[in-house]
Amino acid sequence: MKKLLISLALLLSSTAQAGVAVIVHPSNASSLGQAEISRIFLGKMKSYPGGGPAVPINLAEGSGPRGEFEKAVLKKSASQIKAYWSKLVFTGKGTPPKEVANDAEVINLIKSNPNLIGYVSDTAVTGDVKVVATF
Repeated sequence: MKKLLISLALLLSSTAQAGVAVIVHPSNASSLGQAEISRIFLGKMKSYPGGGPAVPINLAEGSGPRGEFEKAVLKKSASQIKAYWSKLVFTGKGTPPKEVANDAEVINLIKSNPNLIGYVSDTAVTGDVKVVATF
């Protein structure tokens, strides 16, 4: 039992240390900081600094990278994000980002559309996308 608890603690600590990579299409030349990324994902900024529409893609609610992204980049909890989008949807002032199931789906969408921006676990990044920030 003690070995199991130690193994579980090690697994959880290594999972908690996994970072999040914000990714875009390789042709996207935009330079983005935490503030711009946050504004895009909160619907406050609709285009990249260099021009062109910026369309955010979210991972499914409850996924590890999404929780890390919301905490590190958006500086909000999952319940705060839910309340934020509920208010915007109710007043007709916004629509939350499309949600996809996993890192592979985010990468597949972004590599085929230069307007998309998303995030994945930093260990899931492939050469098909460009990392613009890590958290």
